[in-house]
Amino acid sequence: MKNLQSISCHIVTEGLKGTENQCVGVAEGLSVPFMVKQIELRQPWKFLSPWLRLEQGWSFSPKLVGPWPDLLIVSGRKSIAAARYIKRRNPDCLTVFIQDPRIDPSEFDLVIAPQHDDVKGDNVFKTVAAPNRITPDKLHEAAAQFPELAAMKGSRVAILIGGNSRSHRLTSDMCLRLAKQLKMLSGSLMITVSRRTGADNERILRKALQGENVFFWDGQDENPYFAMLGLADIIMVTSDSASMLSEAATTGKPVYAIPLEGGSRRLDAMLQNLIDLGAVRRFEGTTETWSYTPLNDAKIAADAIRQRLYKRLA
Repeated sequence: MKNLQSISCHIVTEGLKGTENQCVGVAEGLSVPFMVKQIELRQPWKFLSPWLRLEQGWSFSPKLVGPWPDLLIVSGRKSIAAARYIKRRNPDCLTVFIQDPRIDPSEFDLVIAPQHDDVKGDNVFKTVAAPNRITPDKLHEAAAQFPELAAMKGSRVAILIGGNSRSHRLTSDMCLRLAKQLKMLSGSLMITVSRRTGADNERILRKALQGENVFFWDGQDENPYFAMLGLADIIMVTSDSASMLSEAATTGKPVYAIPLEGGSRRLDAMLQNLIDLGAVRRFEGTTETWSYTPLNDAKIAADAIRQRLYKRLA
């Protein structure tokens, strides 16, 4: 009989960083060794998955080969085909899908989805928001790697800027307005942007937000994201990113959502859930501090998987 530490765990994703980090956070919460595999689908599965079945090893790039895992954690449309294929090769493998698979959840042993997703079923387990890799130890270790941020004076505000997506839009006028509001805050600003922010919007923010009390990550050196979360007294996140909102609310620090144009039913529902829990408030130009119980979705998801693994190992 295997114990939990001796099981093999594979994570299969499309390579999208946000969804992959959710899977990794859950595996880390289990404290089991794991490997990450990023796959692409070959035709015709590339465009017809998950509806086309009959997956073969060569349906994937790179080709999927054994040995097959005891635990498989997947997320993303393309990974559904991989979960089916691996399950056929090892029927004893516990297959776990993170987020809403948009197909019958009974195709997996366990589906872990946030409250704002509509997926339902006897094997569906709900978290508050998105599981992630945030832990106090990780934030403490990251903060120690950036003494220049720790030396910033006054209250430190981490500002996490996303940008344009299918549901949200970040405009130049919004960037100008946001920069004006941020310049009015006391303390220090730690700012990071994403590729979705756009070069023009980033230039507006960089030009407006300068000075010894401003750190603006250049995107070249080591990523200070975890350090910023660890050192911040207050965190601000644009409302387009479920991952960043979830990660910020896992720190237990006051989180402000920066509104963008547009919205989506799922993201709006998640944001409202976090507001109702007292973790997040909408940013309207001023800040204050408050306390709440931090999210712990990765651990909650890991516990649900652990219970099922113990039943199989018994």
